[in-house]
Amino acid sequence: MRFTTVAALSLVLASTPLCAKTAAPANVAAAVAATADRTPDNVKLDESRKPAELLTFFGLRQGMQVLDMFGANKYWSEIIAPATGPTGHVTVWQASQFLNADRQKAFDEFAAKHPNVSLISSPFEAPDLPKGKFDFAIINLDYHDVYWENPQRKVVRMNPDAWLKTFYDAMKPGATVGIVDHVANPNSDARATVDKLHRIDPEVLKADFKRAGFVLAGTSDMLRNPADDHSLLVFDPKIRGKTDRVVFKFKKPR
Repeated sequence: MRFTTVAALSLVLASTPLCAKTAAPANVAAAVAATADRTPDNVKLDESRKPAELLTFFGLRQGMQVLDMFGANKYWSEIIAPATGPTGHVTVWQASQFLNADRQKAFDEFAAKHPNVSLISSPFEAPDLPKGKFDFAIINLDYHDVYWENPQRKVVRMNPDAWLKTFYDAMKPGATVGIVDHVANPNSDARATVDKLHRIDPEVLKADFKRAGFVLAGTSDMLRNPADDHSLLVFDPKIRGKTDRVVFKFKKPR
């Protein structure tokens, strides 16, 4: 496994809030291993997502205020809520286009047993996020959909820069943002690529977050798959759950 860190990281870490520096690392491995407390369908995803390694790389710590974007399936909150402890909190945001009654009920039942978890929902194109609240956020396999448009699913054309400004404003100075997404080959039309394959060129993703004001603090190849030639729709049975994925860690400067 290879990790790389950009030179700007030292400047970002120097400005990280004291509480984030001194809090103990989150007990991610134990939370992942507690499979009896997790949804069986979510446990099945562990092999392809490597949650313990990923959250450790991103630097999740106890007591963090966490934002889990598109997380109504509870995959990350089932792990992060116990891992961050009683002083931490996980706020799940879910686009209202993808929150049906059954999913809402399942999440409400989960949140009733976990007082440090809550759910907010708003239209995909207008994330309703509190400003300056979060120490940590994760967007797993979903950022590319900011370039998606689908009338049947009531997903309207969005401006990625405007969407990311709202997201950026929700993060505290010094906050960490972990991004995982399906890799597309370099191309000049992100919208067409997302519409056809639900993949994104990593350079487009990186440029978007840098333009929003985030600093790239690290990358990892832990979820790369050289056997994926990037030509298949990510839901194709030949590659589903095994796509080549980029992992970026960003920081919001202080």
